[in-house]
Amino acid sequence: MWPTPLEPAPGLAGPAGVDALWIKREDLVGGSKVRGLEFLLGGASAGTVFVTIGGTGSTHCLATAMHAPRVGGLAVLAQFPQPTTDGAVAIAAACEARAAAVLRSRTHAGFPLALLAAWRRAGALGPRRWIPGGGAAPRAVVGHFLGGLELAQQLPQPPDAIVAPLGSTGTVAGLSLAMAALGWRTRVVGVRVAPRLVANRWRAMGLARAARRVLESVGVIVPLPEPPVVVNGIGAGYGHPTAAGENARRLAAAHGLVLDSTYSAKAFAALARVGSLGFRRVAFWHTFALPPAPETRL
Repeated sequence: MWPTPLEPAPGLAGPAGVDALWIKREDLVGGSKVRGLEFLLGGASAGTVFVTIGGTGSTHCLATAMHAPRVGGLAVLAQFPQPTTDGAVAIAAACEARAAAVLRSRTHAGFPLALLAAWRRAGALGPRRWIPGGGAAPRAVVGHFLGGLELAQQLPQPPDAIVAPLGSTGTVAGLSLAMAALGWRTRVVGVRVAPRLVANRWRAMGLARAARRVLESVGVIVPLPEPPVVVNGIGAGYGHPTAAGENARRLAAAHGLVLDSTYSAKAFAALARVGSLGFRRVAFWHTFALPPAPETRL
């Protein structure tokens, strides 16, 4: 599974607003959330019920539902509503097909009750283990850290920047740690796609510091990374498509690259702004994964 491919995209670079562009194809292995789940699901006893949260179009929820059975466990999801898009609908359907149970609230105000119901449902199925929303936990950040280290074998020289969506911040935290470990001056740019309360550089740095302590506990010493550069791409709110993001989807699609409205399209749309900040050679972290077709249940 690892490393994921790093593909040069010379035909996309100019239209996107940069001089050189590479695409890190995390989407080819089920999305970037798989890296964190490798550390969050590992070591659990058979029959463990993993409980996590997210929007109805959460790629983290889908990845948890897909991979929990592979370690002998189950997934129970609590989800809050988000705007309806083709991608969100497809992910929601895949979650229903893969999870042991999905408890959804009709409103954000009702989400705590959905979470309580999910926790109770999980308890009826077996021993429970909590996974934070988005997989935003220090051990999971180590997975993204390892992903960042892969670039040392894939690029002839460091890029000016790595651009990734900034939601639960774990991916950006891990990439920041990786750049520090490599001694690269590459800046990590997080494009905010979730509310500022959740998606901010302070949370990313807090996760990076906590993951750094995890690495130190096993003898891996990593310098403290620079804080990520944060640019705003959220638009009207989490899950709401933006005009710039939809234009980015069409541009990418013309080059055979599929982006989603919630995360990757908004991040890709920010490449022109990233280029205007002086970051001309950019690696784009493609975190989106198309959900697999639901399995037929006999």
